[in-house]
Parts: sequence; C-alpha cells; structure tokens
Amino acid sequence: MNLILLGAPGAGKGTQAELLMERLHIPSISTGNMLREAIKNGTDLGKQAKVYMDGGLLVPDALILGIVAERVAQPDCANGFILDGVPRTLAQAEALDARGVEIHHVLSIEIDDGIIEGRMTGRRVCAKCGASYHIVANPPKTEGVCDICGGELVSRQDDAPETVRRRLEVYHASTEVLKDYYARQGKLRLIRGDQSIEGANQEILTAIGAKE
Repeated sequence: MNLILLGAPGAGKGTQAELLMERLHIPSISTGNMLREAIKNGTDLGKQAKVYMDGGLLVPDALILGIVAERVAQPDCANGFILDGVPRTLAQAEALDARGVEIHHVLSIEIDDGIIEGRMTGRRVCAKCGASYHIVANPPKTEGVCDICGGELVSRQDDAPETVRRRLEVYHASTEVLKDYYARQGKLRLIRGDQSIEGANQEILTAIGAKE
C-alpha cells in the first residue's frame, strides 16, 4: 500500500507516519529527515537545501525528486511506502505520476493555522535519528532524550515562530492545490487533525481500509 501524507508543517504527519509504519509494516520516507541528515553531514545536496530550509522555503523539485526516486527503488519499499513531505507542489505530484510511482491513498491532515503555531513551539526532534516528539502531546519517556536511539532532543530552527508563519504561507500557496489534484483521481482522504494522536490514527486506518 503506497500512501502520501499531506498537511501543513506541524499537522502531525511525522507522528502518524511512524504509527502507520508500525501498523502496516512499510517504511516511512520523510524527505525532511533525509534533507536534515544531508545538511548535518555537509553533503553537496545538504548545502543546497540548507539555504532554502533556513528561510522556510520549499526545496526545489529537482533535489526532492532525486531523493525520492532513489529511496522508493530500495528493496524495503517493494511492498509499499509512506511519503511524508513530498509531493509539496503540483509539479512534484505530476512528476511522480510521470515516473510511474503508484499511489493508492492520499491522506490530508486538516488543522487550523493557529493550532499549528501553538503545537510547533513544543516540538522536539532527535538530533541523531530525526524522531519527532512534543512536550505535551507526545513526550519522550525521559525529558530531552529520544526513546528510540537515546539521542538529544532539540528544537529545530525551522520551528521558530517567524519561520513557521512563512512555511504556512508557502503551504497554502503551493501545496493545497494537491488536494484538488488527488481528489480528481479519487485518492484523497481528509483526516481531522484537531483530535488525539490515537483518534487521528484510527480515522486514517478506517479511511484506507486497514482498521482491524
């Protein structure tokens, strides 16, 4: 089952991707995590992406699609995958279709901008593995320490208030058109983001026909 998760920054895509990965036994492909890893390692791609990400802007399609194409060709994606953070533009969606990347369901997590701004001030990310937490909604077992790898949890620069507002502006201008695109294909499923993590996950499982 090949899935796409849509939603504004801070809508909960990363958290839901982790839950779906465990439930469906397919990998979650987060372009954000892959880009941040490239930045951390100082690769050419990372240096190019850093300029855009630090300004709260979208990374160009050519960089994103190159990463995705390589990733979905890996053996662990043979039985399905979850795309988190891509496509973000209509051009990216069309390019994925043109490349023959089949998508079965597109899940759009719907939530007001004001709630998102409040959420992101409490978001923490593992500096080592990229796992996402929230100090209220999804706290780690030990404050400041990743449950998965024991790495340090940090606040990302792109979670700063002014950057969050800019990212939301970019999202509404560029990404929401994707809902119309996938709705026309009969693949769009709207998920309420203003509920508990467990509630949203159950709504997703029902929408894709995977609820036990």
